Amino acid sequence: MASQDFTLTPHATIPPHDGPVLVCILDGFGENEFLDDFNAVYTASTPTIDAFRGVPGRFRTVMAHGTAVGLPSDADMGNSEVGHNALGSGQVVDQGARLVDIALETGSLVGGDGWKLISGAFESNTLHFIGLLSDGGVHSRTDQLVGCIHAAVKCGAKRIRVHVLTDGRDVPDGSSLKYVADLEAVLKATGVDAKIASGGGRMVTTMDRYEADWNIVKRGWDAHVLGKAPHMFTDALTAVKTLRGTEETGLVSDQNIDAFVIVGEDGKPVGTVEDGDAVVLFNFRADRMVAMSKALEYEDFKSFDRERFPKDLKFVGMMQYDGDLHLPANFLVAPPRINHVSGEYLARNGISTFACSETQKFGHVTFFWNGNRSGYFDAALETYVEIPSDKIVFNKKPAMKCAEITAAGIAALKTGKYKMVRINYANPDMVGHTGDLAATRIACEVCDASVKDLIAAANEVNARWLVTSDHGNADDMVQRDKKGKPLMDENGKPLPLTSHTLAPVPVFIGGAGLPDNVVFRTDMPKAGLANITATSINLLGYEAPAFYEASLLTTK
Repeated sequence: MASQDFTLTPHATIPPHDGPVLVCILDGFGENEFLDDFNAVYTASTPTIDAFRGVPGRFRTVMAHGTAVGLPSDADMGNSEVGHNALGSGQVVDQGARLVDIALETGSLVGGDGWKLISGAFESNTLHFIGLLSDGGVHSRTDQLVGCIHAAVKCGAKRIRVHVLTDGRDVPDGSSLKYVADLEAVLKATGVDAKIASGGGRMVTTMDRYEADWNIVKRGWDAHVLGKAPHMFTDALTAVKTLRGTEETGLVSDQNIDAFVIVGEDGKPVGTVEDGDAVVLFNFRADRMVAMSKALEYEDFKSFDRERFPKDLKFVGMMQYDGDLHLPANFLVAPPRINHVSGEYLARNGISTFACSETQKFGHVTFFWNGNRSGYFDAALETYVEIPSDKIVFNKKPAMKCAEITAAGIAALKTGKYKMVRINYANPDMVGHTGDLAATRIACEVCDASVKDLIAAANEVNARWLVTSDHGNADDMVQRDKKGKPLMDENGKPLPLTSHTLAPVPVFIGGAGLPDNVVFRTDMPKAGLANITATSINLLGYEAPAFYEASLLTTK
């Protein structure tokens, strides 16, 4: 049981020092067993990281997927949300996917207030599901969607419409065709009026995050709610096949498919959201559902012109996506409550913190790091800096905002104001998701050069530092068979892998302010990301809370 006492006591063998502690996250930078041409981390020129690996006692790996980060099984890929939850809290807690599984298994999902709200539309109105059609397990899972559909039918829902967002990032590109075909079969078998009503690729429709591009959300609103899109089709499978294109015309990735609407024989949309309808956002992960939640929740919403806002809308999220904003107000499954996170300990002990990333990962070093909380624990002690991300497909500019983040991090280190400096470089993950191997290598190389500059500045101010990652991605860029052999298409081209990996991630420590006798323990082969929290607190010269996962450090 977590103690209510937030006092941090001095470490028994690692003394405090006059410099800061730097924690740097290379997002999506795994240590993969496949050391071949498709591993961008391995094939990139990374002299800085390579040098870190060669320091005895100061390099190791930790688990970043599955049960180590609170996911249901070790077949589940880690992701930036659960990774930063673990890194910031020092605890392994049941995460979104597992909580939804439990709610479906026990039947508690249909007994909650959120379900009671949407059931008001079952008899005479339409129940809409909006979310990522994927079993990648990062944002959503198809079996959970199907479970909700079956539960709704059993509870009396007469008319169901599903608005699908195609993936191609957390699952193989092109798999959208199978997911759509399977869902159509499920809907047909329900025995009620159930259809796919609209859709689009996840990177261009609905699933924006951190309010980086409201046009993405508006595209989703227009398609799902208003029944307006550039493309109209009479069935979803034809829509996806057509919009993906061909080798001759140029294939479009699942994640970038244009928004589309399904129409009936009369040419009218089959599933607009009308007064009195119910809407469920069925993703369990928060970051890419918050913006659409605001559009569906707030009557005085002004980020774009909704044209029409359905009256008496019964809107719920699969989970509550922002606890501080209470958004949405109604939800089917309560999110994990992560208390006593490291940020609160630092603030209560007067330890100043600086956190910085670009838009794509800013929420991870703040909101997710702080246990799914918005805002500061103590605004006088904490500074959060967001560098706006470019609104492009990131393989077009694989450097992303490395230079700006590095400059901000160096400036923070040199002020002498902060004892903890937290940085996230998004490149390996965001560029890796595009499936562009060459661009991902560049992303890794740019990160390596940035880390070199950041560490040099850290050493100038007598810092201690820790460099790690939150999950794998750039470390494997090709789909493989069960034996690990790369898979090729009919033309002999590698099938790109755009998802995260199950690889462990590296952890490096060092710094001018770190005593020579501080090294990694060798008795923790199954350590995970949550163990890094206590490690970073030790670097500050304090013992970590007793209930945190154990520190990776020892003294020799």
